[in-house]
Amino acid sequence: MLAAVLLPIALLACRNQSNSKDDDEDERPPAGVASVSAAPVNVPLAQSAITWNFDAATTGSPPTGFSFGRTGSGRPGRWVVRAVPDAPSRPSVLAQEDNDGTDYRFPIAVEDSVSFKDLSLSVHCKPVEGRVDRACGIVWRYHDENNYYLARANALENNVTFYYVDNGRRSEVKGWNGRVSAGVWHELRADMHGDHVEIYFDGAKVIDAHDSRFLTPGRVGVWTKADSYTLFDDLTAAPLGS
Repeated sequence: MLAAVLLPIALLACRNQSNSKDDDEDERPPAGVASVSAAPVNVPLAQSAITWNFDAATTGSPPTGFSFGRTGSGRPGRWVVRAVPDAPSRPSVLAQEDNDGTDYRFPIAVEDSVSFKDLSLSVHCKPVEGRVDRACGIVWRYHDENNYYLARANALENNVTFYYVDNGRRSEVKGWNGRVSAGVWHELRADMHGDHVEIYFDGAKVIDAHDSRFLTPGRVGVWTKADSYTLFDDLTAAPLGS
């Protein structure tokens, strides 16, 4: 009798333990998730390097010239400009402050005025807090909130990963395991030419991969996951020649 009672409890405990780990790959969107509206992708190709440092933006408000999307479910992100003393280019940064812990929830902020195909894209990012996740990312060849490339660094898992998001499903292409500290500024960079991508973290190349999922130009921006409270500064994109 005791064994009959204990067996279901043990099975439930094992199930809960296995579900608590976020392996951060090949994640599928929840059924019935609605698309978040975003600005049109028919924007001109950039002809030179551009940096968005948010220093001229109004503190406490979203930055002008950006659209905000969300892959998955849960609340939309809360993207506001904040003045912080340790900003890489003072005084202001872009912060994602909404702490909705929905696991399959990826708030995105993308710049509206230009698009890039082959590019070098970088950002300074600081993953500050988060119980479910503590991540910062960059997106490129972005067509809408359900279709884009993504490189992200995760301070809870200590890794950097290159993904594609296709029709709302995020799939890992290649990853790297190494120290990603929370509460400090990092530099995350992606260089992509054709189907060849190189990902750099704090100046070191950590991923070299190929993927041909998206070969047409798209917008660029920044990304977080779940309840990540993350700061961004100096988003920089430069077209790469042939």
